[in-house]
Amino acid sequence: MKRPHTAMVLAAGLGTRMRPLTLDRPKALVEVGGRALVDHVLDRLAAAGVRRAVVNVHAFADQLESHVRRRSDLEIIISDERGGVLETGGGLRAARSLLGEAPILVANIDTIWTESAVPAVEKLIGAWDASEMDDVLLLAPTKGCLGFDGPGDFYRDAVGRLEHRGERESAPFAYAGVHLMNPRLIEDWPDEAHSIFGHWMKMADAGRLHGVVMDGLWMHVGDPAARAAAEARLAEAT
Repeated sequence: MKRPHTAMVLAAGLGTRMRPLTLDRPKALVEVGGRALVDHVLDRLAAAGVRRAVVNVHAFADQLESHVRRRSDLEIIISDERGGVLETGGGLRAARSLLGEAPILVANIDTIWTESAVPAVEKLIGAWDASEMDDVLLLAPTKGCLGFDGPGDFYRDAVGRLEHRGERESAPFAYAGVHLMNPRLIEDWPDEAHSIFGHWMKMADAGRLHGVVMDGLWMHVGDPAARAAAEARLAEAT
């Protein structure tokens, strides 16, 4: 496939679980290892060949917009959600006109990972097949991650198709915060605030939701304790 040159970075969350670190800044500007969360993500995207990043903003929007516009390696486009948080699905729908027609990468800002021989985003790009999938998710083994203590999200079959955990107690893989999707699908999504999860379930039912398993260590940075753990692990690696 032609390499994706556009990404959407979902940075408009309230950061409630990250308090008190988010009392004076957006979650995206909380630092881990001396670097803001949003920059950890943008660094990975830029390394994968992304040239333009659409970043949505809400809490402390002026701070975040000023920060990301300092980057010179990416064209930064702001999707303004100052009027109200739209969640993952609504945020993508609001930004649809900014995303183009080619497949796009979408990333949360509370995800950090270490790389192995094949970078995680490269695995996503390499797995893309528009004839077989509408979305491909980066996955992390639930037994090998940091800052995540949930039951897991998905089962994955031999060709990469995903099935949600449903009523089962656990699943072997967690969504690791980055996916690659066909943006044209967004046009049919509702304008109001909503999660992308329901769309994923429809794709899964149709056999068109796929996943690839990352090789490095995934660190979910969702609260101050997880931030501290991620910072310690990054320090060990240097």
